[in-house]
Amino acid sequence: MSRPSHPAALAVALAVVVVALQALLVPLFAGPAANLAPRDLPIAVAGPVPAADQLAARLAGSHPGAFDVRVVADPDAAIRDREVYGAIVLGADGPALHVASAASPTVATLLTQATAGLGQGRPVPVVDVVPTHSGDPRGAGFGAGFLPLAITALVAGVLTFLLVKRPGARLAGLGTFAVLAGLGGASVQQYWLDVVPGGYLAVAAVLALFALAVSAAVAGLGAVAGKAGVALGAATMFLVGNALSGVASAPELLPQPWGAVGQFLPVGAGATLLRSVAYFDGHGSAAALWVLAAYAIGGLVLVAAGRRGTQRATAEVAEAEARPEPALAG
Repeated sequence: MSRPSHPAALAVALAVVVVALQALLVPLFAGPAANLAPRDLPIAVAGPVPAADQLAARLAGSHPGAFDVRVVADPDAAIRDREVYGAIVLGADGPALHVASAASPTVATLLTQATAGLGQGRPVPVVDVVPTHSGDPRGAGFGAGFLPLAITALVAGVLTFLLVKRPGARLAGLGTFAVLAGLGGASVQQYWLDVVPGGYLAVAAVLALFALAVSAAVAGLGAVAGKAGVALGAATMFLVGNALSGVASAPELLPQPWGAVGQFLPVGAGATLLRSVAYFDGHGSAAALWVLAAYAIGGLVLVAAGRRGTQRATAEVAEAEARPEPALAG
């Protein structure tokens, strides 16, 4: 009686698994992108108190769940502090829209379209309080630049786990990678591509922390759970994290709670931190900073405490010590 062909069965099983993965990845990436809409998007209204309150109530009532409308005294300060994405300012000449395209060009365009009818037949003036960098006027370079950073950090974490067997050496390698990735990434994005403004060292520090958060978390999961941990880290950090990051739009435009979840993953938190540091003098960066620090520290702790991948190195050392030394020729 003939035995079943195991290679053929394995090939069919792999095909089924890959197709199932495809069925999950397509909606993961395409779903949020196809359903971009404001969801409790923070905006402000400024002007004479009765008129400002009335407009705030009107916006909240006409767009339920879309905007988190706040009445403020200084709209530009609220925008620069990253409390709101934009503000409708009521003045003697009619309403004007203040936005920060640096916070999200997509949101700035959305607010421009949403407030077009407030001018009662006249165009509503738009003031860009914090514009995008002159080298990246549409903000596309900023968003696209995060994908390769995430890939290289992921690769560094995987290779560190697979090729470096001692915890101390792993820690040294991850730290060296993070510093070089930050300095090199900032040089490329600022001096070569000119897509990110801000102080060089501040930008380099953000990129270094992001690189350490991803690489250390992946290597740490591998150290405690083996290759399954590496796979879990790669899927979480890169696939899920990239899809829910809101880098190209804004977290408040993604379906909820996924937009909020994305800010608790390194890609989303890293983009928010870099945007805040590069454009807004660090305002609105506290939560993202804590998230990245937690991944970086947690990953390093797991690397130091984990034993996966170290047994072979220990066995090799023991074998070398037990091996008799070659006799010297007399």
